[in-house]
Amino acid sequence: VQLVESGGGLVQPGGSLRLSCAASGFTFSTYVMRWYRQGPGKERDLVASIGSAGSSPYYADSVNGRFTISRNNARNMLYLQMNSLKSEDTAVYYCSARRFANDYWGQGTQVTVSS
Repeated sequence: VQLVESGGGLVQPGGSLRLSCAASGFTFSTYVMRWYRQGPGKERDLVASIGSAGSSPYYADSVNGRFTISRNNARNMLYLQMNSLKSEDTAVYYCSARRFANDYWGQGTQVTVSS
């Protein structure tokens, strides 16, 4: 099982980034997928989630209206489009796959929002 995040980097406040998560080794289309983030000195928090068929997206209040979660089950890919980025969005972003007792995590990708 592998989850590999990419797309992080340094961006100025107000800018945009698109994170990707490539999944392999499990039946991606049957799993609820989530993005989490962990800022410096903070706990890991849920950012967004999406149902197995792409339904029922959920967003944390802090990102609602700015971030969009999506998935492509044919390509085993998860995405997070992040717009209007703020300094407080600086964190390591992780993708997560969960179904029953199975709980998989990627290694994370760093997002830094700074001028």
